[in-house]
Amino acid sequence: MNVDIQHYIKKLPVPDGFSAPVRLEHEDLIARPLSRIDLQADLEGVNTSIDIIQKTRGGSWPTEKLTEEFDLLDLAWHEREFRDANSFAYVVYNTQGDYVGCVYIYAMGVRTDLSEGTSEYDADVSWWVTQAKYDAGYYEKLYTAVQAWLGLFPFVKVYYSNKVIPA
Repeated sequence: MNVDIQHYIKKLPVPDGFSAPVRLEHEDLIARPLSRIDLQADLEGVNTSIDIIQKTRGGSWPTEKLTEEFDLLDLAWHEREFRDANSFAYVVYNTQGDYVGCVYIYAMGVRTDLSEGTSEYDADVSWWVTQAKYDAGYYEKLYTAVQAWLGLFPFVKVYYSNKVIPA
């Protein structure tokens, strides 16, 4: 029987009791769970970087400037997902305290449709950086950091869903 799995979501394969890291470091990058306390930095970061986010990360978000109310609800949703281990969203700053961007670890089927080609992956990973940090070379730097950080998770095979994957 041939089943269309395109509209299904595959659960993240984390063991019972798994605690995702709450601080990740690599070179001058520091990541922690994205939360409501990041509202102002996140709102400014997204709203000044829509074009570069769409160019590099792609996907259906963002299509227009975010309102404070929308972003607050979105950040609260990410907190809940992190708590329940359904997805992991991290905010990234550099050691100078500058907002860099975000990293997302989703179950397959949330951001990328499940298919014969994607169903073998454990997680869908994406990231973005602000326009200013992109111009400063942080897009590639964050990709390198993400690859290192994923070693702390129980995933065997990850799918990078950004439109632009550094060489």
